Amino acid sequence: MKREVDDIVQSLKKLLKPVVEDECTADDIDLNLWDEIGISLEKVIFDSENRNLVIITPDRPEKSAVIGKGGWVVGRLREELGVNSIHVEANSDILVRKYRMELASKRLAEILPSFNEDDKYPLENLQDLLNQRIENVYFANSLLKGILNDSEKPKKESQTHRAIVALSGGVDSSSSLIIAKILGFNPIAVTVNPGEIVLPKHFQKNVENLSKLLDVEHEYINVDMSSVIENALEGKIHPCGRCSGTIEEALMDHTKQLKISFLIFGDFLSTGAQSILFKEGVWRINMPAMLSATKGETKGLAGRYGIKSAGGYGCPLINEVHKRHAHMSRFSIQRVLRETRAGVLEPGEALGLIMRSI
Repeated sequence: MKREVDDIVQSLKKLLKPVVEDECTADDIDLNLWDEIGISLEKVIFDSENRNLVIITPDRPEKSAVIGKGGWVVGRLREELGVNSIHVEANSDILVRKYRMELASKRLAEILPSFNEDDKYPLENLQDLLNQRIENVYFANSLLKGILNDSEKPKKESQTHRAIVALSGGVDSSSSLIIAKILGFNPIAVTVNPGEIVLPKHFQKNVENLSKLLDVEHEYINVDMSSVIENALEGKIHPCGRCSGTIEEALMDHTKQLKISFLIFGDFLSTGAQSILFKEGVWRINMPAMLSATKGETKGLAGRYGIKSAGGYGCPLINEVHKRHAHMSRFSIQRVLRETRAGVLEPGEALGLIMRSI
């Protein structure tokens, strides 16, 4: 194994060192390494300013070879090349994400004519962001570049509130609020609070700090979820589905009451044309799903605004359920695998979440 790792590291180093040392461009190198290590690369992108390297492989088997078991190859390669980071992507995964964004963009183009000018304006900004991501699909963290390329200043906002953003205090909902603010939705951040066992104090602090930082109006909605909590702790149900259903219902009712057009969630599924749906008089947008964002992208964007990933699996309630009733972990694992199959989670990230749930 050590010999194999050394061979791959040295072959990749020999290929990439001239690019990193500015002796040639990435377009000048031969990406065919079949004779040396039995693989080829699809594309190499080097950000000389930040010293970040992106290696794009044709498919997942080549991606696995470049990363190596436990990240040994890519870790060694980063040290050998002296770069700050190396990001490895499979072109097959990128093309799937691109196709999903094209489906979302097509759906937006179909529905845009039906909106009034106030609603149309932020949607057009969203479509511009989608198209920018499609055009720059090979650049890692293009979610950040796409919306933070104007000195992190928001676009002109709608005069009235056009969207409610479901804000839980996690990185996904936080990044969705940031995007909605920058794209001009003039959002209201709404946090559904079933109690500290579901929404702990540090998440409440996150939502309040972020809303203040973005100068976004924030509201809490208190809901009674005592029966769900009680049944979950007794091992009768897995709480996540019923909890999310209760939260969505409360948010939908509040959105309709305020006569606001859009309700934005930080969900990664469903993607493509299904990421924006008309339901009960409200347009529901799953922002990360529409943008085919990855967990790494939402973490990166939220992190710029002081929101860090909790690092664990879910809320205190589900963690307590896992402790008391081990069989419930399998339902949590199914949720992790669903996002892994969709390409939202890397296998290593998924493994970490699974290990924390058992």
